[in-house]
Amino acid sequence: MATAEILSLKPKTIWKHFHSLTQIPRPTGQMNEVTRFVMDFGKALNLETKKDKVGNVVIIKPATKGYESAKTVILQSHLDMVPQKNSDVAHDFTKDPIRTYIDGEWVKAQSTTLGADNGIGCAMMMAVLEDETLNHPAIEALFTIDEEVGMDGANGLEKGMLEGSLMLNLDTEEDGELCIGCAGGRDVNVAFRFKPDTLIDKDDLAYNINLRGLKGGHSGVQIHLGRANANKLMNRFLKDVVKNYEGRIASIKGGSLRNAIPRESSVVLTIPGQLSDDLLDLVAEYERLFREDFAGIEDGISFKAEKTDLPKTIIPEEIQDDLINAVEGCPNGVISYLADFPGVVESSLNLALVESTEESIEVKLLVRSSSESRKEWVCSSVESLFLLAGAKVEFDGDYPGWQPNANSELLHTMEEIYLGKFDQRPKVIVIHAGLECGIIQSNVEQKLDIVSFGPTITGAHSPDEAVKIDTVGNSYDYLITILEKLK
Repeated sequence: MATAEILSLKPKTIWKHFHSLTQIPRPTGQMNEVTRFVMDFGKALNLETKKDKVGNVVIIKPATKGYESAKTVILQSHLDMVPQKNSDVAHDFTKDPIRTYIDGEWVKAQSTTLGADNGIGCAMMMAVLEDETLNHPAIEALFTIDEEVGMDGANGLEKGMLEGSLMLNLDTEEDGELCIGCAGGRDVNVAFRFKPDTLIDKDDLAYNINLRGLKGGHSGVQIHLGRANANKLMNRFLKDVVKNYEGRIASIKGGSLRNAIPRESSVVLTIPGQLSDDLLDLVAEYERLFREDFAGIEDGISFKAEKTDLPKTIIPEEIQDDLINAVEGCPNGVISYLADFPGVVESSLNLALVESTEESIEVKLLVRSSSESRKEWVCSSVESLFLLAGAKVEFDGDYPGWQPNANSELLHTMEEIYLGKFDQRPKVIVIHAGLECGIIQSNVEQKLDIVSFGPTITGAHSPDEAVKIDTVGNSYDYLITILEKLK
């Protein structure tokens, strides 16, 4: 997109700041440049600007006249984005800007994630900070880092950084919804260790098997849609080819990020030369099978085999079989639903990554749950499964859920404002994604009254990510009205 196109969208101030953020590489773990950008932004406005030890930035804007006695409002969004791209795109998230374009009512990126999650929220906060015409209480704008992997920013938030008691999180992704609770999560890290096998028959042939074209998406808010998991599909094929066609796995790589439903998987395997035609027929058969099984859900599944050089080593047969059996037996997707919020997922599991190196295979999973007890149970079940397969299992990245408060005074105020402004009541929800609200509450001494909202974003955590243009204006208009009414 030409810069002029995105800058012509309204509200112009939002799109100006969002465009600036798209020009700064900001995948999770690479925060220095974007935090420096936000620090410079706050200082240029002559506002108190501070950064804690982990890198979170807080910009403080004093109350306007008549709002001095109102409760301080915390505005919060995260600076990092999920780096996902299509395999045929040469894009380096550590240095290349995001290339955006307008597609009808939507803003999208060219074959990569857009970063509207949560760049649009950051842009709205920046617009509030620089607009001197607004009426509002004192504002603490909290820009957290590294939310997408481990929520490191929120977990590391220093005591005393915030004094406000009302908090508006701007990371909800459906216009017209007010979120009051979310799931917690925990990472499961599995490792198979081995010495590579060098006994490869000279008459064997090697093939690179590629599974592509899956939708993927956010492993929380889209886990209930029944989308295909590339690791599960590839493993289904591998079990067949190993059992019935003497296949041996040399290497495997499926998925990339814990919080993204895996979209692609690649395997190099060997097979007796006389069975090569049978292998090609089997791959074609599985492509048809995958397409049939996911008809109406996935529309671009591609499963292909191409001949490659014979590898120098293969995975030992016992390890190969243990891996296949464990991945085959591992649950994936929705585990349970919330009784009090019909249709809302309580617990889920994303079998996110399966990747081999010369002497190991790493399997990474993300367990989400609104129930701490259920989270412990799912984690324990996965641990037992992989321990039985002879793997090492460790846990990491645990974070709490955000428990809903249906009696929230802030919620009731925001419902009335929404009704008066848009002539309809907003939908109050609990989501199966990881917002930072519960963690931030645990890291401040004061009790927070928190509500989350935002514009409509679809396809988050995938190259299909898009933000609906008119909902950005709606969300910002709603935000500034809320601030004006919190007198």
